[in-house]
Amino acid sequence: MKILVTGGARSGKSTFAERWVMKQATSADYVATAQAFDDEMKARIRLHQLQREQSGFTWTTHEAPLELAELLQELGKRPVAKEGAAAEAAGPVVLVDCLTLWLSNVLLSASEQADGVDAVLTREIERLTAAAEAFPGTLVMVTNEVGSGIVPEYPLGRQYRDWAGLLNRTMASISNQVFLVTAGIPIELKSREYRL
Repeated sequence: MKILVTGGARSGKSTFAERWVMKQATSADYVATAQAFDDEMKARIRLHQLQREQSGFTWTTHEAPLELAELLQELGKRPVAKEGAAAEAAGPVVLVDCLTLWLSNVLLSASEQADGVDAVLTREIERLTAAAEAFPGTLVMVTNEVGSGIVPEYPLGRQYRDWAGLLNRTMASISNQVFLVTAGIPIELKSREYRL
């Protein structure tokens, strides 16, 4: 099962995604994509780590600021350490937080590669999509809804916004459920989707 959870900054999307996972499993892998470039980000990361530690739930944390597709492939191959035949059949449970941080990491690293930014981003999103589609268990992906605000002033910001929209659309298309979280309230979108 693939689940996409989107929303604006501080909307409650990560909290909802974590609670959703905790209702479905007794343990899960947590894939963090953030990089701690400054003290403020280090403090944010540490706060999230403490909250997970204090939740009483068994999280195994992995960091994947760039190699997210490879990590999902690796986690999908690991044996599931759960009890019961139903749990074994369900496969591993993984929460990725978040796709848009991963995208910003890839975008910034792509500017240093000879292939060109668009080619690198296209390739990396395709690799991530294939890894997510092939994932044998439950995959919950958190992402930011960044295209609803003002048009960014700088070309890099507009490029990021456009690629984030494409990434979110792609991940939503392969997901069984898509949740939009606003003001802490999750709404499932796929069941309400209007089809032409």
